[in-house]
Amino acid sequence: MQITASMVKELRELTNAGMSACKNALVEADGDIKRASEILREKGLAAAAKKAGRVAAEGLVMAEVSADRKSGALVEVNSETDFVAKNEEFITFVQNMAKHALASSAEVAETLLEEKWIADSSQTAKEVLTNKIAIIGENIGLRRFERYNAADGGAVVEYIHGGGRIGAMLLITAPEINDTIIEAGRNVCMQIASMSPQFLSREDVPAEHIENERAFLLNQATQENEKAEKPKPENIITNMVEGRLSKSLKEVCLLDQEYVKDGEHTVASYLKSVHPEAKIVRFTRYEKGEGIEKKESDFAAEVAEAMKG
Repeated sequence: MQITASMVKELRELTNAGMSACKNALVEADGDIKRASEILREKGLAAAAKKAGRVAAEGLVMAEVSADRKSGALVEVNSETDFVAKNEEFITFVQNMAKHALASSAEVAETLLEEKWIADSSQTAKEVLTNKIAIIGENIGLRRFERYNAADGGAVVEYIHGGGRIGAMLLITAPEINDTIIEAGRNVCMQIASMSPQFLSREDVPAEHIENERAFLLNQATQENEKAEKPKPENIITNMVEGRLSKSLKEVCLLDQEYVKDGEHTVASYLKSVHPEAKIVRFTRYEKGEGIEKKESDFAAEVAEAMKG
């Protein structure tokens, strides 16, 4: 059967696959659009399987918050290269993944991916992801997501920095949620993005973390003391360690951090200046690729190798 340009165009619009891939699938399917679509999907699955082991440490962090700010979702979707992360098709996919996460009740990524895709209920999110891998040609993965739901007197606020490099989301409460409270929430989100706190307050710091930090600081102070011309007595060393511990905790606890927009305030005192009863209940910060070991590569050598092939 003769494969026409209009048939290729129809299949391309249906699957988003490349022109050449669409033509080859139509030839293999003897012009049957439905079968050609299935062939492309099967080949996409094979391509995805081949790419699954490749390190994906680039990508984007995106957020989606409901119009009433009663719910919000923060997602990180990874790609192998920064080039793909700037691709409009990838950006749209991540934006839809954030909407998908917001509409879901799933608690883990595996469950979220098995649900019907919010932008096309004929496919699961996993099937759409697989198709994107086949089209874009890189390993892509939903790494993590967080979803907040606010009760009365609460609101979800988000902030995305650097076009998706870092994202922060928090749940703030106050007697009345208004523009001033939302602005304060966004300012604190910017603080979270820039200062990377690990805990909300000192009360939230696990005892194990405190003891490990104390042991590290004690070892550090002891070594310094051993090298000193006039060693300090043990009680001075103990006080020194506790002082350093207090400073260390201040740096990792959001409410104790110096407020970056006004050094006269801590985050806690800034919130109090906005409204005495304004409180941050919880927060999440994602930085794309953090903690993923990137594979160092010689791009020129890879191109040369590909040309040899």
